[in-house]
Amino acid sequence: MVTAPTLVVLAAGRARRFGGTKPLAPIGPNGEAIIDYLVSDAVQAGFERVVLVINPSTGPEIRGHVEDHWSEAFVKVEFAIQDEPHGTVHAVLAAKDVVDGNGAFAVSNADDLYGFSALSLLRQHLAAEAPCNAMVAYHLPRTVVGDGSVTRGVCQLDEAGHLIRIDERRQVRAHIDGTITADDGDEPVELAPTSLVSMNLWGFCPEMWPVFEAAMTKPRPTGGEVLLPEVVDDLLHGKVPGAPSATSRFKVFTSDERCVGVTHPGDLKLVQNYMIDQVTAGRRQETLAGSIYRS
Repeated sequence: MVTAPTLVVLAAGRARRFGGTKPLAPIGPNGEAIIDYLVSDAVQAGFERVVLVINPSTGPEIRGHVEDHWSEAFVKVEFAIQDEPHGTVHAVLAAKDVVDGNGAFAVSNADDLYGFSALSLLRQHLAAEAPCNAMVAYHLPRTVVGDGSVTRGVCQLDEAGHLIRIDERRQVRAHIDGTITADDGDEPVELAPTSLVSMNLWGFCPEMWPVFEAAMTKPRPTGGEVLLPEVVDDLLHGKVPGAPSATSRFKVFTSDERCVGVTHPGDLKLVQNYMIDQVTAGRRQETLAGSIYRS
């Protein structure tokens, strides 16, 4: 029997650049939060269970929002605590005891809108018998909001559509002439508009749990974070001794949707305008009441 996949939402970030609780950023026409739309899309895509990874500081605010607004009739929500900010691998591990360790699961950020079709592709893949690891990639220009700098994982795929390399590029910025550059000291400085990038939307087989646990035992600088793309790249290059063979293969699904999120304070208005345009065009509901919100 195949276990229905769970969506693990990483909502424990400290949001130093944004200056607030990013998952609760009010992007909807009625003040709906970005995490509301993310989970609403996931429910429509077929995810029936969500685990929110929160931290002790902003966690109570997020939990209170969920309990005040979301309907248990539409989604089962559970919480996990990441007590220290040791990166996204550590955050995923915080959810291990809440997620079923024997089933495949998805992982997403809490402050990005991935779109229904991307989540649906991932849900269908993870619901299959013995699915391999997977990720959803986006076209780089469709992931940049405003002119603030962001981090993007630039992906290389083989002819069969499997991931063979992921390079974390930092200080990625869009310019008025349409170019996108990465001012991180690596080459190339100008990134191709055809580049496919990771937005931290993953699907993992259960064999990944010991890989994540091993990654957290490696020496790291004081306060250093262990990030999902870095562990994935180590797997792809055979740098994880004893890793199960099932963990080294990543199917990549490419989404043509736009992936928007809030990284900097100035992004909020841009995303709010984007959501108004989506509602006006009929691509999104004017209200979440009766879907994920209580009517």
